[in-house]
Amino acid sequence: MEALRPRKDNEEVKMTGKTASLPPVPTASGQPLESRAPTPWELRQIEAAPKSKSRAAADRVICALPLFMAAIVLIQYKLTPNLADAATTNIYTGFILLMAFLVLVKFIRSIFSKKSFENLLEKAPLYTAGFLLSALYDYATLKTGILPLPYFPWPDRILNGIYEDRVLLLDCIKNSLILLFSGYFAGAATGLLTGLSAGLSRRVRYWILPMIQILGPIPSTTWLPIILIVAASLFGGSVFLIALGVWYPVTMTSMQGVLNIPKANFEAASILGASKLRLLFGVALPAAMPNIFQGLTQGMSVACTALMVAEMMGVESGLGWYINWQRGWAEFAKMYGAVIVICVTFSVVNFILNFIKRRVLRWQEGQWN
Repeated sequence: MEALRPRKDNEEVKMTGKTASLPPVPTASGQPLESRAPTPWELRQIEAAPKSKSRAAADRVICALPLFMAAIVLIQYKLTPNLADAATTNIYTGFILLMAFLVLVKFIRSIFSKKSFENLLEKAPLYTAGFLLSALYDYATLKTGILPLPYFPWPDRILNGIYEDRVLLLDCIKNSLILLFSGYFAGAATGLLTGLSAGLSRRVRYWILPMIQILGPIPSTTWLPIILIVAASLFGGSVFLIALGVWYPVTMTSMQGVLNIPKANFEAASILGASKLRLLFGVALPAAMPNIFQGLTQGMSVACTALMVAEMMGVESGLGWYINWQRGWAEFAKMYGAVIVICVTFSVVNFILNFIKRRVLRWQEGQWN
């Protein structure tokens, strides 16, 4: 019977008269692996073949490439002569040094953490390409004038434009986010209501589907001329425009998520005495959550596009309005600076949305605490 007893992973075993203990499996956290399910990263570590010394050295060189490229960018910027009468400051130099410092921090962390090392190894080519593109653009504008002013200002002028109008840009970011989330949450809430209702009820679906088939294929920005005429205020009209763009993908994915749930799930819950409200929040909503987040992600992309169109066409504040205003005064450096601010702002918004999605759907992606 002793021979049939299952052996634990950390238990010593006898091998040819000698005792040997099984090697521990590497984990990202200090928690023993046998007490929980392995994460995807830990599974990759178990399945990965050991690297040779030359491959490990090559990986370290790849991780250090962004630092070498940052040094080349600074050398090129300082030693290559500028165009005649081209005024520059130290803002661009400080920006490159800041980016290089952040990469250096990641490089130091990668020495002590294998997970940080793999993350840097994956991102290092992108960081290197970013530094390289910056150097090439600086050379084509400030150093040679291949891309002429005023339409192509050099990086230092763009960063100076951001710094000079930082107060106004912060106010524009605030107004844009207020408008974006006002329309986004209104459209998402309406889309969830109609999508879940249509998925649960055939009668609701009978009335909702024709509306979706008519309004869905039409881009929300198409309604802008009508909204500008009918809406009582530009802000309210812009909120409606954004909400309309978000409503369609959230409705479709929510309805499809509910329709994909096996009927046996609802029947079993009903037999156990679940009310209609319990069926909605206890069965339909959790099971349809992956589809719902897919619609919310698509809706955010549509909302960002509708926001820029609405601000450029009529709203009197926001990043889109700022771009139009600076373009009218031929301040292309500040216009490009606003484009960079828009990219950073929307990237942060999408990062937060994806972070929430990963936390809510960690059971689906195999991410365990």
